[in-house]
Amino acid sequence: MHARFLGKDPESNVGDSPTLFATDRTDRKTYIAQGWVVTDPQTLADVGPIPDGEAIIEIPEDVIKFYVRRYQEEDR
Repeated sequence: MHARFLGKDPESNVGDSPTLFATDRTDRKTYIAQGWVVTDPQTLADVGPIPDGEAIIEIPEDVIKFYVRRYQEEDR
């Protein structure tokens, strides 16, 4: 599997996250999000149990816009 860079939070420092990537999986469309690990106890309680091998991360809305832009570009 390969990852293609879609965009990075414009407010983060050079080399820092959050960042969004698209994968080239053929069985379904998937994305890789690099963000801040959620450690806040209340948020973790709200989310509930997290399965082994998974993590929750926080990313700003500006990073989600790269997902939307990818599909807008495909429609042209």
